[in-house]
Amino acid sequence: MSADDNHLQHEDADQAVVAARLLVTVTGRLRRRLREHQEAGLTPSQTSVLSRLDKHGPSTAAALAAAERVRPQSMGATLGALEDAGMVRRDPDPQDGRRLVVSPTEAGTAWLERRRTEREDWLVSTLRERLDEAQTADVVRALEHLERSVLA
Repeated sequence: MSADDNHLQHEDADQAVVAARLLVTVTGRLRRRLREHQEAGLTPSQTSVLSRLDKHGPSTAAALAAAERVRPQSMGATLGALEDAGMVRRDPDPQDGRRLVVSPTEAGTAWLERRRTEREDWLVSTLRERLDEAQTADVVRALEHLERSVLA
């Protein structure tokens, strides 16, 4: 199907349906491409747990398992691997010394920052290479509309 045929199909369709389908397709592809441009070393589940700890602060293994929707045994394995890699540490819970809370280490926080920077640098470079300033401004406006309406 040519770009013109694709454009004609979009004119005849409900624009909200077209936008939703394009958005799902684009975000999925972008997520895969961003994963390709990041520092290796952690699995997606390990990265997710480390990111959650960085964003939301220290947590128990049980709370992390619930938040990540995995079994406690799976979370234990994930945390063990992160701890072995020096990305997290476990300390006694100040409110209940029988429990342990998990926190990112300086190395874990630094890894996340490098990952974010690598992904952002790749995306900035790609946008600059493939879009002119007017097209980039259109993308910014569209994303601002999405953020205000859909993600609010």
